[in-house]
Amino acid sequence: MPELPEVETIARHLRAGGSGRPPLPGRTINAVTLRWPRHIASPRAARFRREIVGRAIRDVGRRGKYLVFPLDRGTMLIHLKMSGDLDLRPATDPPGRFDHTIFHLDGGWDLRFGDARKFGKVFLVDDPQIVLGALGPEPLAPSFTPRLLGQRLRAHRRALKPLLLDQTFLAGVGNIYADEALHRARLHPLRRSDSLRDDEVRRLWRGLRAALRSGLRHNGASLDWVYRGGGFQNHFRVYQRQDEPCPACGTPIRRVVIGQRGSHFCPACQPRRR
Repeated sequence: MPELPEVETIARHLRAGGSGRPPLPGRTINAVTLRWPRHIASPRAARFRREIVGRAIRDVGRRGKYLVFPLDRGTMLIHLKMSGDLDLRPATDPPGRFDHTIFHLDGGWDLRFGDARKFGKVFLVDDPQIVLGALGPEPLAPSFTPRLLGQRLRAHRRALKPLLLDQTFLAGVGNIYADEALHRARLHPLRRSDSLRDDEVRRLWRGLRAALRSGLRHNGASLDWVYRGGGFQNHFRVYQRQDEPCPACGTPIRRVVIGQRGSHFCPACQPRRR
């Protein structure tokens, strides 16, 4: 699933344009093709098709793993889920096999939502907080401090890895960046959240921000054909590196399943403590 750096990279590319593509802000939606109506989460697909026409895209942003499109009336939100991608293409280009939702824009451009697994969701709402209000804080925001992280950790009695994946706890972190952050912080993924000392909380805060910023610098991670142009997979410390040497100490990386998700860690750098 695209995480904060991958979604932010897509938002930046759509906002700025480049490689022959114009910036998306300022474009008007003239029509929409729904080849997979279940993409539309709210309102119903038929109403969405009617109401989206004629709306102008004012900006492109991100909240957690959601792409946020403020319109001249209301807001459109897109969650890419497991395999989604958004690309601006000339309307004359034939649609791709997995381009299930296509926004036809003025000027001869299409915004195409490709989604091989068809899990992605599109929302058209008057108030984006209806969808986004339950999300936790943004881990790269200035307001996200070590003190705030410590308060939130101590309010739970959960293992660190599944807690970091909880979007109501922290917005935008997924499997890749949780593993990378915990390795940077030298914390075991099963360490209980309310057991961290102040110095360990600061290490986790630094690890989260460093892992996410590194992901952003490399335009996210490209793990299969779904993702375009990212290079962070070449800089993983532990994620998907089972049995390879830890970059810090050389110990083979281990993989365990926690909450039905694979977790990668160094048993020497991240010893389990309660």
